[in-house]
Amino acid sequence: MDYQIVDKPAFDIVGKSKRVSTKDNENMRLIPQFWQESMADGLMPRLESVEKQDGVVGGATLGVCADFAPDMSAFTYLIAVEKGNGVVADDLTTVAIPSLTWAIFPGTGAMPDAIQNVWGYVMGEFFEKSGYTHGAGPDVEVYGQGDPFSASYAFEVWVPVVKK
Repeated sequence: MDYQIVDKPAFDIVGKSKRVSTKDNENMRLIPQFWQESMADGLMPRLESVEKQDGVVGGATLGVCADFAPDMSAFTYLIAVEKGNGVVADDLTTVAIPSLTWAIFPGTGAMPDAIQNVWGYVMGEFFEKSGYTHGAGPDVEVYGQGDPFSASYAFEVWVPVVKK
C-alpha cells in the first residue's frame, strides 16, 4: 500500500465524541453506528458552521481516534472538522492536534469496509515492516467530498509516526 511521510503543523479540531471499546472489535461496529446517528441528528451542518475551509485538512470531515487506554482496550472517537472562527456549541469537544510527522495512507472505496481495510494494513503490516513506530498523538481519518458509499470514494488515514 502506498503512503507518504509528511510533517504537518498543529491545528485544532471541533466535533462530537464517543468513547468506544476495542474488545472483540466492538469499535468496528460502534463507529459506523456513531456516524449514522450523528448524520441523522444534524451534526454536519453544525460542524460546517465552525469549520476552517483552508486549513491543514482543507475543509475535510475527520474521524479522530484519541485518548487511547494504556492497554488499547478503548479510545475516544470524534467526528470533527478543523476549527475555524465560529462559535462552538457547549455539547461539542475541541481538541488540539500537535505538530506531528504523519504516515498518510490514501484509500478508495465504500465506507465502512474501505477504511477498515486500510486500518487492517496499517496495524497489521505497516508498523511491522516500515521502520516506524506509532507516535504520540491521535489517528486521523480524512474524508473528502463525495458519496462515502461509492466504490470510487477517496479518503486518507493519517497515523503519527516516529522512526525506529
